[in-house]
Amino acid sequence: MSTEVRQFTVERDDDGVRLDRWFKRHLPQIGFATVSRWARTGQIRVDGKRADVADRLAKGQVLRVPPGGDAPAIKGARVRKPLTEEQLAKADAMVITQDRAAIVLNKPPGLATQGGSGTFEHVDGLLDAYALDGPRPRLVHRLDKDTSGVLLIARTPGSAAFFSKRFSGRTARKIYWALVTGVPSLDQGQIDLPLGKQPGSGGEKMMVDESGAGQPARTRYRVLDRAGNSTAWVELQPLTGRTHQLRVHMAAIGHPIVGDGKYGGPDAFLSGSISRKMHLHARRLIIDHPDGDLIDVTAELPEHFAASMVQLGFDEEVGAVLTEAFKPGKAEEKTAAKAHAKQVRKERRGERRGRADGNVATRKPPTKRGPTKGKGSAKPTSKPSAKPATRPAPKPR
Repeated sequence: MSTEVRQFTVERDDDGVRLDRWFKRHLPQIGFATVSRWARTGQIRVDGKRADVADRLAKGQVLRVPPGGDAPAIKGARVRKPLTEEQLAKADAMVITQDRAAIVLNKPPGLATQGGSGTFEHVDGLLDAYALDGPRPRLVHRLDKDTSGVLLIARTPGSAAFFSKRFSGRTARKIYWALVTGVPSLDQGQIDLPLGKQPGSGGEKMMVDESGAGQPARTRYRVLDRAGNSTAWVELQPLTGRTHQLRVHMAAIGHPIVGDGKYGGPDAFLSGSISRKMHLHARRLIIDHPDGDLIDVTAELPEHFAASMVQLGFDEEVGAVLTEAFKPGKAEEKTAAKAHAKQVRKERRGERRGRADGNVATRKPPTKRGPTKGKGSAKPTSKPSAKPATRPAPKPR
């Protein structure tokens, strides 16, 4: 068991972060209960002074943490295994570009973004390969397991907050390519159908829900090319971020994505040598960069999708020209604001736990104020009496 005291210097990205959230970011194997106990017993020191779990850290401060031997003994602690050479090579092969704030990947089809029941190989499990000497990178959006293409990873906690706000605020522009069965009657349009979880599927499948309980969902589509009446190559832009949105919307208008048997059934598969894999690809992402620049990244098509494009006679250059960017109206801005507020509440769950444990300052009783001018203020019952004037003495007669 290690008996050395560990010391960390607070970096810029952790400036203003609560102590308990710092542990969650950098030492996730140490639970909140242990951090709270260390703080109560004075084992955590910031610049040589005792610290509380609710204290906020400042850049340049030195954080002193008890020996690491306690961490593995914590019940339920998760310790990540070192990545194998094969996993490191897979992580490296996905990188399109990277800088100090972001890593942009081209996720292959069949690789999940995050783990789940029975899912052990996923992008989140490979993020240690990009950690280098800094904090562990973070996911800021998702792609379905069978959807390929551009996936943005935030390099630091600060850039994660920046990118998350762009995604939840709908200012990030996501362009997908898909092959669909049949050809839409209109060359371009907008699908506006609310979505909800399909009962009995355990939340694994979505459906169009116009009962009033569904969440608003909007998708713009544009037909780029067609192969007779059997197949169309379409550009899709989600204006909202619902689960399986593009797949459900295209199936709902009678043109399921090729290979998407979950929502299109047998009609989603083409005859001949066209692959039975799903043909949905996150082709391009345009999003603001924390430095003030613009990230504009394109991901190459996976092998099966590229082969289908050649067999159907589609030219990738046709899809290089973008349509005019969508400008959200008042309704969209209101929805985006609600989504961002929800994201902020999720990030502050740790702070709410702290308040539940009593780590919150008591409120001061309101101070009494005198009457003020304006609506609702008390009115004086009578005017203040003026000083009585002295009467002149009577003249002698």
